[in-house]
Amino acid sequence: MTASHIPTTAEELRGAGLRVTAARVALLEAVRDGDHLGVEAIASGVRDRVGHISLQAVYEALHALTGAGLIRRIEPPGSPARFEGRVGDNHHHLVCRSCGAVADVDCAVGEAPCLDASDDHGYSIDEAEVIYWGLCPGCSAARSS
Repeated sequence: MTASHIPTTAEELRGAGLRVTAARVALLEAVRDGDHLGVEAIASGVRDRVGHISLQAVYEALHALTGAGLIRRIEPPGSPARFEGRVGDNHHHLVCRSCGAVADVDCAVGEAPCLDASDDHGYSIDEAEVIYWGLCPGCSAARSS
């Protein structure tokens, strides 16, 4: 593989040890093209690409892709699970208390500083999940008017 080669979705699936199917390719593309999508929105995106797929097949594929590290599942308290294509960088999220919009936010300082817990209790920490709560700009503006 050359330095300029960008792996295709199929190559990524194979590299993760997953069987390449049209549904998995479509699902991975739908998650990556979306913005913290829920299962129903992902299923709709997959159906737009490949036709019929059962919700059970979507759940199974999401589980496999999450397990392989190709997508990330987030579940803010009180919200259904959402999925994103941004993986491996330990970023965090902003969640609007009013409309539920979710936005990515990088760690506050330097390289994943949140992985250095004040007391790790002997754990080998590899990920931290931080959720910032507030109002998105649209909901904030609507409230103040």
